[in-house]
Amino acid sequence: MPDDLEIDLDAIQRRMDGAMNALKMEFASLRTGRASAQILDPIQVEAYGQMTPINQLGTVNVPEPRMVVINVWDKGMINKVEKAIRESGLGINPVTDGPLIRLPIPELNEQRRKELAKVAAGYAESCKVAIRNVRRDGMDQIKKAKAAGMSEDDQKMWSEEVQDLTDKHIAMVDKALETKQQEIMQV
Repeated sequence: MPDDLEIDLDAIQRRMDGAMNALKMEFASLRTGRASAQILDPIQVEAYGQMTPINQLGTVNVPEPRMVVINVWDKGMINKVEKAIRESGLGINPVTDGPLIRLPIPELNEQRRKELAKVAAGYAESCKVAIRNVRRDGMDQIKKAKAAGMSEDDQKMWSEEVQDLTDKHIAMVDKALETKQQEIMQV
């Protein structure tokens, strides 16, 4: 069989793994009842003429289970960091204390927990769509290879391989979502 009829399963696997990694990052940014430095990851601050992540403007620590502390290096950026946190929609009210910005993590109420669980489900669905798009691209490669002379048996074998990868990744997304939703709903 000519080399151009080979399907690059490794590339398909890498792209699906990339979608899973993106999902894990999005899940890490979701606030549960406990403090986590990752909740600040999606927040960007206008600094020095460009949008910059908070962790590049100061040290982020979690000294206790319900407190995140940011030690901003440039004193002129404190107000901008504080404003970005307030406008982020995290539901956290920053308290400035000199170069430190303290973020007390409030207890989540039942309604907010349900909202966060829905947000997590939305992230998971987006990840599934990305995985299905990779699957579709793989199937398109197989169709092109068939048109170029791939046998029916090889086409069936490659299609099954791509579908197996897809099924495994979708199952991983479902398991990650279930775990995250349990974590969010835990009081």
